[in-house]
Amino acid sequence: MNAKNSKTETDFINEDNIWDMLNETESPSEALVKETIAKAKEAKGLSIKDTAVLLQNTDKELDELIFQTAKEIKLHIYGKRMVLFAPLYVSNECANDCAYCGFASTNSDLKRKTLKMEELAKDVRAIEDMGHKRVLLVYGEHPKNDIDWMVETIKTTYKTKSGNGEIRRANINCAPLSVEEFKKLKEVGIGTYQCFQETYHKETYKKVHRGGIKRDYTWRLNAFHRAQEAGIDDIGAGVLFGLYDHRFEVLALLMHAEQLEKDFGVGPHTISFPRLEPALGSEISYNPPYLLDDYNFKKLVAILRLAVPYTGLILTTRETAELRNELLEIGVSQLSAASRTYPGAYADPEFDRPDVQQFCIGDNRSLDEVIYDMLVTFEYIPSFCTGCYRLGRTGDHFMGLAKTAFINRCCLPNALLTFDEYLEDYASEKTKKAGRELIKKELAALPDKEKVSCMLERISAGERDLFL
Repeated sequence: MNAKNSKTETDFINEDNIWDMLNETESPSEALVKETIAKAKEAKGLSIKDTAVLLQNTDKELDELIFQTAKEIKLHIYGKRMVLFAPLYVSNECANDCAYCGFASTNSDLKRKTLKMEELAKDVRAIEDMGHKRVLLVYGEHPKNDIDWMVETIKTTYKTKSGNGEIRRANINCAPLSVEEFKKLKEVGIGTYQCFQETYHKETYKKVHRGGIKRDYTWRLNAFHRAQEAGIDDIGAGVLFGLYDHRFEVLALLMHAEQLEKDFGVGPHTISFPRLEPALGSEISYNPPYLLDDYNFKKLVAILRLAVPYTGLILTTRETAELRNELLEIGVSQLSAASRTYPGAYADPEFDRPDVQQFCIGDNRSLDEVIYDMLVTFEYIPSFCTGCYRLGRTGDHFMGLAKTAFINRCCLPNALLTFDEYLEDYASEKTKKAGRELIKKELAALPDKEKVSCMLERISAGERDLFL
């Protein structure tokens, strides 16, 4: 499954360089921090060393300026829209022995499950009946679940419909593949390919990955290069915070993005930043060696928004509802909602089952509850839009459009249209009332309000999947 046929197979994470930058920026002056924040306000991104300056700042008043600037940049680029999705676990069978994961091959307490196609379809319909249009398909790494089986699961996901419900974009979180295997994913029409390095620190990586193919640091590090060679230009990077020093991890993550920019002209489409959460059979998950508290986690998210302003930042349900609401304001642009973390969970009426799930959930709100809180508290527009991906606006094409305020001009109207679909088909009465009021308010300020109004009327008449 992992024939190494990539043109590129190198280790480009320079640990000494990262530590040099952290040492050089230790205890930065107030003037330097303010100068770096001013540079960030231009929304052109920050260098790795600039990012180190902000990570090293210990002045709480200057942190508040970081938070405020992140909020301003997020609103400037993304406006008042929030992309929503759900993860769908297809299999928890895995040949890797990762110290932090409930799916570890040595965890004999976990009940193993790989969904049959009819079971997968049942979970897809349950997700569609909530109102979701995007899913992230999550796979363990096991020899019996090969690329052809994976392709079949993606086809099943796309062809499964429930009423007006359908999955319009299936993103993939799976183990690194060969170029030829990635080409098969491209052919079947996946969205973003997501793969986390987990930790960029080589010694820690070796320590926590005790067995399986995942022990190969360089093979995993070059997964995005092979995906790009196969024509997949939307990729999602991430780190599992808590395994090593968060400052090192952030700079290494940006070094990874910088290498992709150099080699392919575009970095990650999204970045995720999950923290270690308790998982069955994993001692390290209950006692993270580098515990990242809520304050520094919030600061990390804000700094990422300043460093990579046009990159989507994804927040999962590992975090509590209260903290998630707080982080929406300072950088997050994509949010999982009503997540369940084991195969068959969405069709399971008793879904709170630690004996089968990957980790513990911090936010157990339903999709409707998440949306209502977003509407009432922040006046955010929930977005289920997938138009860009189906029109080929991906990779460097998307980034070029994003830097011309395209997201606000086109994505906000599309968000309104998909949100109106949700209100028509799935919303509770209180969410429907609040949603209609917000759509009316946002519609009045749109340049193309007449065109969008006509499209909203078509949705009310029964049409679906309308986008600019």
